[in-house]
Amino acid sequence: MIITMIGTGNAFAKLHYNNNALIQQHSFNLLVDCGITLPHALYEQGHSFDQLDGVLISHIHSDHVGGLELYAFQMMFKYKKKATLYIAESLVEPLWETCLKGGLVQGDLISIDDFFHVVPLAPNTNYELAPDLNIKLIQTQHIPNKDSYSILFNDRFFYSADMTFNPQLLEQLVKDGVQTIYHDCQLESPGLVHTTLEELLSLPDHLQQKIKLMHYGDTIGDYIGKTGLMEIVQQGLPSTM
Repeated sequence: MIITMIGTGNAFAKLHYNNNALIQQHSFNLLVDCGITLPHALYEQGHSFDQLDGVLISHIHSDHVGGLELYAFQMMFKYKKKATLYIAESLVEPLWETCLKGGLVQGDLISIDDFFHVVPLAPNTNYELAPDLNIKLIQTQHIPNKDSYSILFNDRFFYSADMTFNPQLLEQLVKDGVQTIYHDCQLESPGLVHTTLEELLSLPDHLQQKIKLMHYGDTIGDYIGKTGLMEIVQQGLPSTM
């Protein structure tokens, strides 16, 4: 499995694109989240929407779903097919009602199913999206009273959504066989709805060695050499898992 971060920046970053990823397994191409900057970033890295086999959404914030309207329109009117949308069942209605409906509705196209082949996912359930590509949604805390899901790939690669610090979860994941953790990282403390670098640096070495930092701010250059045993993920560079 190959993962390429199309962007590694947080919601406010200007030097980096929104934190979105491309997962490739054999000939299957899965986009993880589709933020505001995703369409331009995807194009800049030599990809197009019609090359994607689907998009998996972690939660409903604009840096993770703000590009879905353009994705839907291009797939329907330019490529003449529906995009496939993998999404937690609890997020389907709020995604449509609060994010997409106002921009997409036109004529007889009045529902999310008119634009997407929607595949609702239950949390803590294994799904095979393609040969040798299995996922499981794990609900993690971000904004109070708003659902957000991190993703476990093939039982060995954990990709956090935006989440608050949860060392117990990270420890359990590693005990269960996870080899690599891509974790969102707020560089400055305090972190109200994100995990901070300070918190991640408090983790024991055996956990830090498995963590790679993403979803960071534009001051990331000031932190090179100051992230303990944790690597900083670079956007646009593929990595094999």
